[in-house]
Amino acid sequence: MADDGTIEKVSIIISKGSLEGVYPGLIMANGARAEGIEANLFFTFFGLDAIHRRRWGHIKLATVGNPGLHLGTWVGGVPGVSAAMTRYMARRMDRLDIPPIPEFIEMIADTGAGLYACQASVDLFGYERDDFVGQVKDIITVGEFYDLAAGGQIVFT
Repeated sequence: MADDGTIEKVSIIISKGSLEGVYPGLIMANGARAEGIEANLFFTFFGLDAIHRRRWGHIKLATVGNPGLHLGTWVGGVPGVSAAMTRYMARRMDRLDIPPIPEFIEMIADTGAGLYACQASVDLFGYERDDFVGQVKDIITVGEFYDLAAGGQIVFT
């Protein structure tokens, strides 16, 4: 933080692989870059789906057990509900000019934000560097993430 109390750097951890788990971090990183704040995104556990070549275009809204939807758990488990709710949210976000995840990732990377995959999670799921989109700068350890985050704010989404 600067002497005047302004935030100069933020590191955002994305650990969930659902729309409501990925978008908050992307929106925060985009907003940070728009304000001239350095931003790094650290994707771990299921958050890796947002930067995985085969998965980043297929992330869905979590409907089972999602209290924010105000649906009974059993309703969220009905076949087709997750897909329908995901399409509904995508249409609403499109009306607000919020891009789909692949486009948003590209846009944020183009602003100079750093995108990093968690080494432990990559190892856990048996992924390789080639599994991730080109915007990912590196696969790093938690210690390396802390080095990147030093002097800034860390945000979990």
